[in-house]
Amino acid sequence: MTPQTAKPGRRAVFFDRDGIVNRSPGPGYVERVADFHLQPEFVAALRVVRAAGYCAFLFTNQRGIALGRMAAAAVEAIHAELGRLLAREGLALDGIYVCPHQNGECACRKPLPGLLLAAARDHDVDLAASWVVGDHLRDVQAGGAAGCGTVLVGAPPPTPPEADFHLAHLADLPGLLAARLPPLQLPQPGKGN
Repeated sequence: MTPQTAKPGRRAVFFDRDGIVNRSPGPGYVERVADFHLQPEFVAALRVVRAAGYCAFLFTNQRGIALGRMAAAAVEAIHAELGRLLAREGLALDGIYVCPHQNGECACRKPLPGLLLAAARDHDVDLAASWVVGDHLRDVQAGGAAGCGTVLVGAPPPTPPEADFHLAHLADLPGLLAARLPPLQLPQPGKGN
């Protein structure tokens, strides 16, 4: 499915992991559950997304798997911990999409849009009505290639700008999403919908 042929469907916000969902490990990898630290600003942003009726997905490059720095099972354990932490907040994600490959080995490693296209296919997502949030240029490039709106957080804005919005701080994300996500009209019981 390409952005041009995507049929109208559910609206979503796609979040990059390291640096958005959890504290960035810097140049390395989050290799253990003990190194995974959920960011409260992300939790606040996810609340906004859910209150507006949007789906929420995590999409992440995890090249450390291909490099042998960590096993796929370790990444799954980290994501299971994420699920537990979000459940404590009364929240959940609709899906997690991981690219375990190195550059040039696939169509899913950001900045390519493969992870977004897979989520759209799996969950009937209208990419043109959806958003991508990331802290690297490759995140917003993937979003742009999929036809999504894009938000770049923290990184210096590229010249020319490649993101629809640039935020200096993750703390500004919930407010931006609240302003940019029109609440979806859900069918009302007994209204003939």
